[in-house]
Amino acid sequence: MNPKKLLTDDDAVSPVIGVILMVAITVILAAVIASFVLGLGNSTNTTPSASFNFDYSEADGNVTVTHATGDNIDSARLSVVLNGTSEDWPNSGTVSSGSTISVGLNGSVFENSNLTASSGDTIKVAWNSEDGESSSTLGEYDVPDN
Repeated sequence: MNPKKLLTDDDAVSPVIGVILMVAITVILAAVIASFVLGLGNSTNTTPSASFNFDYSEADGNVTVTHATGDNIDSARLSVVLNGTSEDWPNSGTVSSGSTISVGLNGSVFENSNLTASSGDTIKVAWNSEDGESSSTLGEYDVPDN
């Protein structure tokens, strides 16, 4: 037996590397296919970026909510929360910069429920994802003390 020939013999290296590469490719393909089948690839909900202004009127107890800046939002995704009571955004369509609603006894939201905004109350504008699995508060306002 020639020891020099053993050190230079690399016949077995190529098949071993080939098997390792084939296993790696198979594992990667299985992971990609599983993510598409299980829907893991498209499970992101992006919360819109928007700023809301709140103006309180002591005379009638209404708070005017105005979409100041940011993304246009489908009104079906928005709700207004007053003291834990939630109502859908009253206007249908798209809520964009300059869109306003009035919250309170004489306003367009909660007018049939006899709720009025008074000192210490909290008003929130909430966004809900289309699949209903996530929500986010886009604006919050505490009604000032009179």
